[in-house]
Amino acid sequence: MSFRGLDSKRFPTSEAGFGGQSRKATAFAERLVDSNNPYVAKFEEFASSVEEYVDTHFDSIKPYVPAIGRFLIVATFLEDSVRIFSQWDDQVYYLATFRHLWVWFVKLFLVFNISLMVSASVMIITRVKTEIAACLLTAVVVFQGFIYGLFFDPVFFFRNISVVGGLLIALSDSLVRDKRFLSMPGLPMVESKDNKKYFLLAGRIMLILLFLVFAFKTSWSFFRLFVVLVGFFACSAVVVGYKTKFAAVLLVVLFSIYNISSNHYWTYGQRDARRDYLKYEFFQTLSIVGGLLIILNTGAGELSLDEKKKIY
Repeated sequence: MSFRGLDSKRFPTSEAGFGGQSRKATAFAERLVDSNNPYVAKFEEFASSVEEYVDTHFDSIKPYVPAIGRFLIVATFLEDSVRIFSQWDDQVYYLATFRHLWVWFVKLFLVFNISLMVSASVMIITRVKTEIAACLLTAVVVFQGFIYGLFFDPVFFFRNISVVGGLLIALSDSLVRDKRFLSMPGLPMVESKDNKKYFLLAGRIMLILLFLVFAFKTSWSFFRLFVVLVGFFACSAVVVGYKTKFAAVLLVVLFSIYNISSNHYWTYGQRDARRDYLKYEFFQTLSIVGGLLIILNTGAGELSLDEKKKIY
């Protein structure tokens, strides 16, 4: 994230081992959601009806969902690029004065930031060398955290881990497709498919970490407790891949309502520091929603309860 104003911090922010562990977690979760249980069976019936409703009534826009998801995933990087460019002097002043960096280094750093974020974002959207683009944007997140002194800030950490999770999901969405063009026709693509399922699993886990920020950032109320409980179960379902499309729909709606109601930066004046910080949060939440849209479109992948139920 780029510099958001001097006073912005005053305001509250609205293969074996890994595969083995994931299979153990999936087996444990499967015991918790036994379809022979009448309550579980009723829930699965309801969730399936919601998924069927979404597939039927939104069939016309389904071909565009992956592109929309990829655009939203990189929305925070595009917004940050515009921010740095439009407030260049403020960025240079902050890093040089408060972070005690050389002016020439600051300017070089900012130029590289803008160039990398714009070019890599376009690559993600157009599915060109997605693996390279995802690595570049992840590097931007890490270096910005260190340069701006925010890497160990809990809110910054969890939010950006979620953004990186969205990048992994975008990568997994394009990985097998890219490999097909490079492989011989008729040959199996075991390696690329394995990579896809692990990237997708890691992306699912990282993506929902934003919910931790949402759950513990402000005061509690009965309504907030209800939303947190619903969100917790939906996030858990996304992680283990249980009724994933239903959970993704629920989280898209939940995060969208939360984003509009809490991060309404457009209601603040141009010089209000809260506007800049809420704008940052708004576009970061859009990135998480983009990752959920891709999950909604593709499903949870092979390492999931949904896939296991299809097999057995």
